[in-house]
Amino acid sequence: MQTIDDVQTDLAAQGYICGRSLATVVFLSQRLGRQLFLEGEAGTGKTEIAKAIAASLDRRLIRLQCYEGLDAASAVYEWNFAEQMIAIRTAEAVGGADRTALKAELFTEDYLIERPLLQAMRPQPGGAPVLLIDEVDRTDEPFEAYLLEALSEFQVTIPELGTIKAPEPPIVILTSNRTREVHDALKRRCLYHWVDYPDFDREMEILATRAPQAQQALSREVVAFVQALRREDLFKKPGVAETIDLAKCLLALDVIALSPEVISDTLGAILKYQDDIQALQGSEAKRILDAARADLDDL
Repeated sequence: MQTIDDVQTDLAAQGYICGRSLATVVFLSQRLGRQLFLEGEAGTGKTEIAKAIAASLDRRLIRLQCYEGLDAASAVYEWNFAEQMIAIRTAEAVGGADRTALKAELFTEDYLIERPLLQAMRPQPGGAPVLLIDEVDRTDEPFEAYLLEALSEFQVTIPELGTIKAPEPPIVILTSNRTREVHDALKRRCLYHWVDYPDFDREMEILATRAPQAQQALSREVVAFVQALRREDLFKKPGVAETIDLAKCLLALDVIALSPEVISDTLGAILKYQDDIQALQGSEAKRILDAARADLDDL
């Protein structure tokens, strides 16, 4: 990825269509060796870009999916207690086991289960991996503080084995759906970019890449309808993934044009909460479809 245009071209080759501003921040993160912090609504492609970058660079993608209660031990390593117990039972069965020697043997690499952060610190074939720390806003502040430390030196410490430092810093991408504010100290280490919903033309490009079987007229209606839907007061607005899902559902049903009846039958592809689905019952689907078609007339 020598230029910003290269970034767009390489990512497009992996099926990821992005605008120039996002391509620029990706290019700069690569060129400057900075971590990338992507924030935005769910379904805008933050996770997918990490996959596309890893594929375009032919690097391994290591994903740490964050959740409430995630702690450093679960993100870095665990000891394989089942295998350790087998080793203890075997030594007891043989008899005469030296307890000190046995204890030393139980806490070696042989019994270590590596979790994502430790995996990212290991040398990888082809170069440093892409480390995706997904939905970091779901973690607790103590783990966020631990991340700040681990990603500053690119090393982790296992008490029984010592410090393990990455021979080459991984390419780090953090994502957040902004369910809470991530601490400024972590953001300051990164290049920041807000990933918004794509505009009509960009979403058409994405749909053409991900659902190429869809006819142009149907794709235009799908994109316009989903974009009109995003203007509604919904609990969860549909993302790009939902646009693709709706197009694929319509293709599976051999539908060539949207109608209120078809929309009602396929709402589960784009809306994931019953309250949102109920809000589109009756004449609402027709109203939004009419608004979408009016938008198309204005293009």
